[in-house]
Amino acid sequence: MLRLSKKADYALMAVRHLALQVDAPSTSAREIAERYDIPIELMAKVLQRLVRAGLLISTQGTRGGYTLSRCSSSMSVADVIQAIDGPFTVTACSTEKHDCDQYSKCSIRDPLWQIRERIAATLGTVSMAEMAAGNDAAPAPVAHAAVIRR
Repeated sequence: MLRLSKKADYALMAVRHLALQVDAPSTSAREIAERYDIPIELMAKVLQRLVRAGLLISTQGTRGGYTLSRCSSSMSVADVIQAIDGPFTVTACSTEKHDCDQYSKCSIRDPLWQIRERIAATLGTVSMAEMAAGNDAAPAPVAHAAVIRR
C-alpha cells in the first residue's frame, strides 16, 4: 500500500495552512504546530526541510516565520511530498540500483515503475491551491438513489 510518512502529512498541512494565509506576512512554526497539535520541534524540522527544498521562505526576527516561496497554484502536492520523503517508490528496487538477485528475471519491475510514474504524475497535477480550496467541514452525506420497483 502506498502511504505517506507522517512528516509528509505534516508538510502538506503546513503548506496548505500557509496557502490560506493570504493576508499574513508570515506564519510561525509555533502557530502551525499549535493549530494542528503537532510537536513544535517536529514542525520546525519539517518547515526547514521545505525551506531547503525551496518551497518556503524563512524570515528571522520577532515578526519572522514562514511564507510560500511561490504561488500555491504553481506548487504541487508531489513537490511537497518529494521535498520531505524524496522520490516516490513502489518497489524495493530502483532504476539506479541493480543489486537485487531477481533483477534480470523480474517480470513486474517495469510495470510497477510505470505505476509509480502514473502516481507521481497524478500527484503532480494537484496544486496546493487546490488543496487549500477544499473546506475543513465534514463532507456532505451521500444521497442514496431511490429504488424503483416495477
